[in-house]
Amino acid sequence: MSKTALVVDDHPVTHIGCRRLLGEAGYETILEASDYTTAYRACERTRPDLIVLDVGLPGVGGLQMIRPLLERAPGARILVFSMSGSPAFAATALGAGAFGYLAKNSSPEDFLTAVRHIEAGQIYLERDLAIGVATQSVGRDTNPLAALTAREHQILKLLADGFGYKEIAAHMNLSYKSVANACTGMKRKLSARTFSDLIRIAVSNAETSAEPRE
Repeated sequence: MSKTALVVDDHPVTHIGCRRLLGEAGYETILEASDYTTAYRACERTRPDLIVLDVGLPGVGGLQMIRPLLERAPGARILVFSMSGSPAFAATALGAGAFGYLAKNSSPEDFLTAVRHIEAGQIYLERDLAIGVATQSVGRDTNPLAALTAREHQILKLLADGFGYKEIAAHMNLSYKSVANACTGMKRKLSARTFSDLIRIAVSNAETSAEPRE
């Protein structure tokens, strides 16, 4: 029986690598999308068996796409393939309906192993990430923003609203340095490599209902 995969990623090199590996795994039809609109249309049109999904997409983030994609292709199994090895993101992805989470620095063998597990209906996480997810789930909401303090939540909300460091400092009666340090701390907690990644996370989670922690 022919198998169909959809790779959702905005990096051409990732598409090339995934196409080769999925071909080895027996997928005859491999579709590609670089944003949420193209991905949704592909799901409605083809109902893929497997979706390989990046987290850091422009516009709507990958974590927010999981449930809508599954609504359009209920039989699909999703492998999140991300630059981030954050247990918080992995836990959120699994909670939204993904079958696996794999960091992009993993080996090709790990990728094929993840695909085989998911095809068999098994959840796949690398050992260290599985331990992190288990620890993350004990006594903490699996939302990736759950680790932020009340002040960090407020700063992230203002970033999502388009405020810069100076405007946030004035709005919250803080020094510029305090705001900059808070953003550096948030990047670390949320596994955001750049300020642009932090903005993307802020916008993607602007409607989150997670309660801030002091």
